[in-house]
Amino acid sequence: MLRKIRIAMGHRDSIYRLHELIEIDDALIGGRHAGGKRGRGAEGKTSVLVAIENREKRAGFIAMQQVSGVNRETVSQFVKRHLSPDQCVRSDALSSLAEIGKTQNHTARVTPPDKAGEWLPWVHIAIGNLKAFLLGTYHGVSSGYLQEYLNEFCYRFNRRAWEAELPSRLLSACLWHNPIKLKIV
Repeated sequence: MLRKIRIAMGHRDSIYRLHELIEIDDALIGGRHAGGKRGRGAEGKTSVLVAIENREKRAGFIAMQQVSGVNRETVSQFVKRHLSPDQCVRSDALSSLAEIGKTQNHTARVTPPDKAGEWLPWVHIAIGNLKAFLLGTYHGVSSGYLQEYLNEFCYRFNRRAWEAELPSRLLSACLWHNPIKLKIV
């Protein structure tokens, strides 16, 4: 039942597009391996693209999507699905993110890790909150179900100002969502 609810959450958020100043970055989600490589290229990590509206003193809406890898094709699909055309987008200078410039007003900057909070403040806070959510609440998630947990995180984050209405909004989203046939894994 929780899988169906999380899928309905993702479906509900999929109808919205991010606007204005948007920060985009990628995150690697996954367990730690003793003595293994850390960061990009590490074994057992799953790539996630994250976009969030920067509203100066606060974060706006957020979108997250699990991807097979951060490359031009996955970035293009993510941008098409989650952003309105011709928005101002900030990112780091990862070469795969250059694809954003084809449909958006894109500014990329090589940013040292200690300055990342100045250039992309909200996306890094969101990634940190996501990792704390997954580890603190669920003590880890397998990559086969990660997108469903991303759906839940985004749904709750995007409705944080309407916390009292969250149960009724979720019930409405589940009632209006098309039935889902799930494969038993």
